Amino acid sequence: MSGAGASAEYVLAPAGLLTAAPASIPLADAGGLPLVGLTAWQALFDHAKLTAGQRVLINGAGGAVGGYAVQLAKHAGAHVIATAGPRSGERVRKAGADEVFGHGVPELSALVDVVLNLAPVDPIQLAALTSVVRDGGVVVNTTVWMPAPSDEERGVRGVDLFVNSDAAQLARLVTLVDSGALHVDIARRVPLAELPALHAEAAEGTLSGKVLVLPSAASLT
Repeated sequence: MSGAGASAEYVLAPAGLLTAAPASIPLADAGGLPLVGLTAWQALFDHAKLTAGQRVLINGAGGAVGGYAVQLAKHAGAHVIATAGPRSGERVRKAGADEVFGHGVPELSALVDVVLNLAPVDPIQLAALTSVVRDGGVVVNTTVWMPAPSDEERGVRGVDLFVNSDAAQLARLVTLVDSGALHVDIARRVPLAELPALHAEAAEGTLSGKVLVLPSAASLT
């Protein structure tokens, strides 16, 4: 992920990193699952050790990772609190969030066990997220250009997440999709020829949800 990249119609990948795509959704839509789904899974379960009955705050739940994180946390039996903008608040509720707040550090009725930060907030706001975490809790941060905040006096850990390829975890996500427990939400589908315009839109910060870039029809046959 630290090297140069490109978009192309074909790519070579080690077979050991792959698993069969979900059978219940279009094959192209399956492309919206691996990166964001694994990020959400590893954040919640590998790093935060989320379990049933715990409380989790997902900061920036309106994005693609956030949608999976809300669903996975709810499926695991957690009480899910989310922050999202007005354009994505209703989608976050439909994904399973028990409480939805606007952007910023919410005023909660009780502290949470886990904070998952997915939003590129300023460092002061990122640090303030520790204030809503119980003693011994954890803040998992995906915006790794800013270190995850911690509070050593209260035992609050800060974890910076770098997602890893994991075929076994991906297979578990596929099983959840095919069972109906996990929904693959695709916001838009655009042809490969429109990729420059999509990058420009992303730079403006106006993208919402997962966007699929599709090759030409001829290359799909």
